[in-house]
Amino acid sequence: MEYVIRVLIYSLMTTPTYLKEGDKVGIVSTAKRCEPHEINDGLALLKSWRLHPVLGKNAFASHGFLAGTDEERLSDLQQMLDDITIKAIFFTKGGYGTLRIIDSIDWTAFKANPKWLVGYSDITLLHSHIHNFGIESLHAVMLQGIPNSNAASSETIRVALFGESLSYNIQNLPDNKTAPGILEGILVGGNLSMMYGIVGSGSDIDTNGKILFIEDIDEYLYHYDRMLISLKRAGKLSGIKALLVGGMVDIKESTIPFGKNDTQITLEHFDCPVYFGIPSGHTDDNRALIMGRNISISHTAQTVTLKFDN
Repeated sequence: MEYVIRVLIYSLMTTPTYLKEGDKVGIVSTAKRCEPHEINDGLALLKSWRLHPVLGKNAFASHGFLAGTDEERLSDLQQMLDDITIKAIFFTKGGYGTLRIIDSIDWTAFKANPKWLVGYSDITLLHSHIHNFGIESLHAVMLQGIPNSNAASSETIRVALFGESLSYNIQNLPDNKTAPGILEGILVGGNLSMMYGIVGSGSDIDTNGKILFIEDIDEYLYHYDRMLISLKRAGKLSGIKALLVGGMVDIKESTIPFGKNDTQITLEHFDCPVYFGIPSGHTDDNRALIMGRNISISHTAQTVTLKFDN
């Protein structure tokens, strides 16, 4: 009976059609402004996979910090969501800005013909939002970050999008709080600051019974503690099966020392199994994670293995 229930839960998630050579993919900027030269390497990578990038007409627009006005950024994303010949949408940059347009997006065509949304950081908002539609997405380095990410990170994007088997063997770190046997559940999460920012909104997600992934950059330790407490108060932490902690980059002290490091803060707030050192986030080792996909976690004394269902 438990197996049947698990299969039914997992089958509720829709996998967008995997890519194949010759497919068209959209390129949009929904957040921070982007210069053409910043994504040259990313476009070259897509072309090396025999994909055909289609640039949104406002991809290089500028409106202060943002990649064009809200209307321009929305227009590009909406066009790519609606175009059934576009099989995936890659985002040029993160930063901030997608939140300003999320409530104006018409998801009708996307729900009828799901496609891969590829990005992380600010794009966590979209991962969370479409998770509520029961559609999988890809947490992965964006085009602007391709030159600074390692070759393994780029290759995992191709592996995931072309439907090949995706799994990772990483070091079992001393601070990990492991569980016996194999853990499995649907993967959710992403950038912690974004998850904190959408609690209580229409983009918020149910984390109960799922495996939560978090990563972040450039936060004070007390900010990190505050975000976790806020998620806990909102009921987001108590029912999860396990926590995967990715890159926690430049999580720093304020003028007055907080008294705990980020690892200690994390372990204080989670009673479930916790696995540190997941190679994903604002680091050069930023490997793809299929959000909304069932993932299994097993370990030995030396190694933690993450394996996505295929």
